[in-house]
Amino acid sequence: MKIVYIILAAFAVLAIGGMLLVRLTPDDPGLQHIDPLAGARTGQPNDVLLAPAGTPGADSPAPVWRASPDELMAAVHAVATGAPRVKLLAGDPGDKFATYVQRSFLMGYPDYISVRALPAGDGLATLAIWSRSRYGQSDLGVNAKRVSAWLDLIALPKAD
Repeated sequence: MKIVYIILAAFAVLAIGGMLLVRLTPDDPGLQHIDPLAGARTGQPNDVLLAPAGTPGADSPAPVWRASPDELMAAVHAVATGAPRVKLLAGDPGDKFATYVQRSFLMGYPDYISVRALPAGDGLATLAIWSRSRYGQSDLGVNAKRVSAWLDLIALPKAD
């Protein structure tokens, strides 16, 4: 029976150590602040790219809003920083390019969301958003759901 307790204790120490490692490993802006249009996708099923129509490798085309890129980026920043467990990691919304980190509730797994606002014609703007997980292979659709939810919360009129 003593060996069972030792094995359980070892398992608990490893599990707690793994959780602490994920939660305490710092986010490196130099590695994660990447232009969504740079073509640096992970190739894993745990990332999603929304980009202007016709962008090679994009998972879906981005909507177009009746706003300037500055206005659109300000709206995205408000949505992002209003979401739970999200913080600005790098960049500046004023530069129309920023990367955010959102950590999962239980384990604290980080996902990185790089956003760039782009002009899309006279008085119009669109986005490039690359949302990806740092760890693992599958995200159970979390990144795609996040991007969709953020788009739904942008309080600007869309172009028809």
